Amino acid sequence: MLERLKVALVESFVGAIALGWLFSQAVMHFAFIFVTPFVAWAQRKEYPGLRSTMAGPTGFSLQDALPELVRCVALLLVGYFLLRWLYFKPLKEEDGAEPHSEGSVA
Repeated sequence: MLERLKVALVESFVGAIALGWLFSQAVMHFAFIFVTPFVAWAQRKEYPGLRSTMAGPTGFSLQDALPELVRCVALLLVGYFLLRWLYFKPLKEEDGAEPHSEGSVA
């Protein structure tokens, strides 16, 4: 059943579209790794009254980027395994058969 699903995904290009979407999401979350700490810092500066009710760092913190890092790595792993499953075929070993030389007649 998985083989039929694999063939359907490859032949209809749905697998390629899904891979493109996964990798584009991974790139987007990779960019968010660098943007999120600045956004969180700006929000803490803009709304200091909310800070008194929440615990946590008040300055610039790299902990804000950890969820985006986890999302990026997870998407890359899923995309990698899907790419391997759909498009990379294992090498089949020959059963000890010698290849025909050009001079021999079969």
